Amino acid sequence: METSSVLDLNQLRRSCASCALSELCLPAGIDGDDLRRLDDTIRDKRTLDRGEALFRQGGQFHALYVVRSGSLRTFVEDASGNVQVLGFHLPGELVGVDALANDHHASQAEALERSSVCELPYDRLNLLLGQMPSLQRQLMRVVSREVAAEHQHMVVMGRQPAQERMAIFLRSLSDRYARLQRDGDTLNLSMSRYDIASYLGLAVETVSRLFTRLEEAGILEVSRKAITIRRQDLLEAMCSNSGTRGGNRKGEAL
Repeated sequence: METSSVLDLNQLRRSCASCALSELCLPAGIDGDDLRRLDDTIRDKRTLDRGEALFRQGGQFHALYVVRSGSLRTFVEDASGNVQVLGFHLPGELVGVDALANDHHASQAEALERSSVCELPYDRLNLLLGQMPSLQRQLMRVVSREVAAEHQHMVVMGRQPAQERMAIFLRSLSDRYARLQRDGDTLNLSMSRYDIASYLGLAVETVSRLFTRLEEAGILEVSRKAITIRRQDLLEAMCSNSGTRGGNRKGEAL
């Protein structure tokens, strides 16, 4: 019986870890009972096809989500149909925080490729937070980083030249890939050039020109959506020169 209990616990740990929630779901010192309650809370998982909405702008808030695989974009759309991309979200990153203020989503989240998410129904999560102070602290830390990322993005958008904006964006993606134990020098851009342009506040022609310029400088190798960073040192120097060494880490990993 004891061996069976250990095996069950290991299975739960694999289950939680595989959905990229390890830092949020497994705070230091979590015991078997807490882990089981947490696993019950996040057992709902959803698969999204490319272009499918996870939630819509103005929609009722029901849950927070963590990207399990693939990638998402969040954006707002005005009455004329103009889209402003707010962020890109990779595995292990929290989505839906925008609705915590007034119970309605201020933006829309949409899959950039076939993706899966773990759904954390907020009523159930809220009950669990009351029972697990360590989990509550972890969640508040993640939410605060989202707010800090929003602020940093506004600074970059308002003050930095186009080339520095692109460098900060690529360096941020590289850092996030590395946290996922992926090769931070090899990026597969699931988002379109139009999405990148919207996110960085640039014209799409400017984005294409910047990729060409960075490739000619030997910093990047560009093959459609596959980007290889050849000179991380030069990319980092461009970011440091911009005065935003912390970079824009929108959607920072948990």
